[in-house]
Amino acid sequence: MLKTIINLEPGKKVYFASDQHFGAPNPKESKRREEKFIRWMDEIKEDAQVLFLMGDLFDFWHEWKHVIPKGYVRVLGKIAELKDRGIQIYFFVGNHDLWMKDYLEEEIGCTVFYKKQYFEMGGKEFLLAHGDGLGPGDKGYKRMKKLFTNPVAQWFFKWLHPDIAMKVALYLSQKNKMISGEEDKAFLGEEKEFLIIYSKEKLKTQKIDYFIYGHRHLPMILDLEQKAKYINLGDWISYFTYGVFEHDFELKTFKDGTKKNYP
Repeated sequence: MLKTIINLEPGKKVYFASDQHFGAPNPKESKRREEKFIRWMDEIKEDAQVLFLMGDLFDFWHEWKHVIPKGYVRVLGKIAELKDRGIQIYFFVGNHDLWMKDYLEEEIGCTVFYKKQYFEMGGKEFLLAHGDGLGPGDKGYKRMKKLFTNPVAQWFFKWLHPDIAMKVALYLSQKNKMISGEEDKAFLGEEKEFLIIYSKEKLKTQKIDYFIYGHRHLPMILDLEQKAKYINLGDWISYFTYGVFEHDFELKTFKDGTKKNYP
């Protein structure tokens, strides 16, 4: 099992955020959420050593050879500012921005992951992933992901004019309630939540202290066996939640910065 070891400096913290879905449901409403996220990044930059962006930063993202989607300049600029300050930034590709290629790596210096990763921080073991496609079930999505990540399908899509491609992709994203649909707002119970099932299975063969995911949009810390914790980071649509780790993990809501307890 390959893992990345991060030695935390005194007084420094690790931050986590997921599922911003910028661009949805429309540019005007997205901009308000973008501004709030930028204010959060301004708040954390003084003590952040590492920032994990855990997927679906954009409601849709595709990179052509010489073109990226219009917008997001202030968000991308703020991420670049944090990177220039020496903050390490890891970006996990989600199901909405799975066509991410090398733009963030080449232009900003982020490290981009397409699959789950293992980290050791502060003497604790972490399994990190956006969460899509892990665990049992969700066969329809898994088939769709195979299609979207198929090199032939990607080759055909890139030949669409970006104006047409973006319009079609954003329409399908919202039409299918892939952003904060009603089904994402209800906790299904430990025996039906696929990421919890996946985490419990991992614990049978591996020592993990924290399982951290996005994707489900439900902010939650759940105690598992062996003192492990399942964590979902929530989103920046309804909850505006984020994670922070120094000695222990906390799940917080941006605005007042106080700790919230989630079921």
